Amino acid sequence: MIALRVLSGLGEGVMLPAINTLIARWSAPQYRSIVVTVIFAGRDAGIIVGTLLSGVLCNYGFAGGWPSVFYVLGVVGCVWSAAWFLLGHDSPATHPRITTAERRYWETTIGITDLIARPPTPWRKILTSVPVWALTVACFARGWGYLSMATCLPLYMHDVLGLNIAQNGAFSALPFMISVVLGPVGGLFSDWLRVRLKTTVVRKLVGVVVTTLVSCFLILEGYVGCNRALAVAIMCVVIPFSRMGVNNAVATQLDMAPLHAGKIMGLTYTFTSLGVMAAPHAVGALTYEQTRSGWRNVFFLTATVYVVSTIVFAIFGTADRQSWADDNTVHDERHELLEDCVQDLGQSV
Repeated sequence: MIALRVLSGLGEGVMLPAINTLIARWSAPQYRSIVVTVIFAGRDAGIIVGTLLSGVLCNYGFAGGWPSVFYVLGVVGCVWSAAWFLLGHDSPATHPRITTAERRYWETTIGITDLIARPPTPWRKILTSVPVWALTVACFARGWGYLSMATCLPLYMHDVLGLNIAQNGAFSALPFMISVVLGPVGGLFSDWLRVRLKTTVVRKLVGVVVTTLVSCFLILEGYVGCNRALAVAIMCVVIPFSRMGVNNAVATQLDMAPLHAGKIMGLTYTFTSLGVMAAPHAVGALTYEQTRSGWRNVFFLTATVYVVSTIVFAIFGTADRQSWADDNTVHDERHELLEDCVQDLGQSV
């Protein structure tokens, strides 16, 4: 089982960096927020379907119930992979079936260099970039908060609210249903703000607002008692706004260095995964007695992680395109060509 989980993680670990690389080449810069939120809404939709379907299959599925969850979701993943291999392409420049007019649109909107360039990765500059590490801290917190809530929410519904498996699946999925709708709305609003404000201001503003709302409602969640309706309602605020924070961090990587967005995602998502791994251990340590006070401590800790990371990004972070983000090979080739022309002209004179 452990080996299979490791293999599954290795397969999924490369997906987000690949997605970010594709977004950089398949989205207009002025619409990056909405594109990111729509794509990642699919992830929430998958959580919804998987959570609901898992609850039903555990109770009524074939092969003894819970094994059918792995069979069904595994087949769905295989079908999607086959479709992706057939239909997916690196960029508009390499897609064999788009029209000439569409290819020209992308060349005009994104720029030929950003569409086709594959510059060497400036790892030293990336690893010594203060804004990159500030964003990494923010991503760690988003992983701790959002993804840990996604995995631990059913446990909270069971331990504190006393819901059975079927009810647990339905109520755990509800916040993610709302997130599917509110996520793109938040992305659209961010892009609307970017027309009026600097992108860095918008990214930091969204981070501060999201963190304030999520942290306040998480603390409130610890004091609602056994009021199921209120507890679920609060989670319906926490999860969607936490997702907005995740989307905001992903879009910031595309703002900073679109040609290297996949590599930066690889770095930040590594630390996001550390947050995802650490959070359940913290939850287990704080809730081993399955008491309401234990979960209250979980919510306080998560709120603290959010606040600290947001302060770090607000001080040291940025969404401005970095100096090392451009493909300098094109500039160097043009400079060399200009020097050769000057030399030839001098010799001819």
